[in-house]
Formats: sequence, C-alpha cells, structure tokens
Amino acid sequence: MCLNIKTKMLNFNKVICAVAVLAIFVFLPFVTNATSAVQDAQTGLNKSAAVGYDGATNPSGAAGPTSVADNLPTAIGQIVGAVLAFIGVLFLGLMVYGGFTWMTARGNDQNVEKAKDLIQAAVIGLVIILAAYAITDYIGKAMISTGGG
Repeated sequence: MCLNIKTKMLNFNKVICAVAVLAIFVFLPFVTNATSAVQDAQTGLNKSAAVGYDGATNPSGAAGPTSVADNLPTAIGQIVGAVLAFIGVLFLGLMVYGGFTWMTARGNDQNVEKAKDLIQAAVIGLVIILAAYAITDYIGKAMISTGGG
C-alpha cells in the first residue's frame, strides 16, 4: 500500500512538472511583452486618475474634479481598474486560504480535495476574468481606432 501511494505521488509530480514546462513555453511569448503592457496600463491609470481628480486637467476648465458626464470613458476606466484590483486581492486571499487548508489537512483526504478544488476554482476564475478583460480591451481599442462605428 505504501508503494502504491509513492507511485501515485511520483506520477502526480511528473504531471505537475509537465504542466509547468508546457505553461512556460506556451506563455513565454506573452511574458516578453508584459513589461511594456504593464507600463502602458500604469500610464493609462495615472492619466485616468489625473483627469478624474486634478482640477488643472479638468476638460470643462472649471476648478475641481471632473464629473462623470464630462469624461465617461475615464470614469469607466477607473471603475474597471478598481474592480480588477479587488479581484486580484480576492484571488490572493483564496489562494492563501486554499494553501493554508491544504497545509493543515494533516492527511485528511477530504480537506486536501477541498483545498485543491478551491485553488483550482480560484485559478479558473482568474483566467476567466483576465480573458474577459483582454477581450473588452481589444474591442475597446478596435472601436476607438475605427471611430466607434
């Protein structure tokens, strides 16, 4: 029985290593452009924040922050940024909780499965959210470049 468990663990470790190597090769092209994408996103968020809160850049020329009616795309960008930040914190919390549950399972298969399911669901949720953001960003840029029509 002990040999059977060791064999299963060895097979599980091989699968994890294979998935990790595959993930590295699949996502490596995306990582090469990640630095510029992060810098672009940070610049965009800084511009959004400046337009939303700095009276000097108010499009209407009046003192004080802009209203939502004055700059709707900026307001939407700020809301999306806040939602994505919240989702990032939620993902981190779920991963920490899942890891803690797994570490404290003490051989209880039911708790280990619960932790694995939680971590898997968190990762799937994050992938779905990031894919939705990427699709929305692509459509938004396409609409801007074509003039919205």
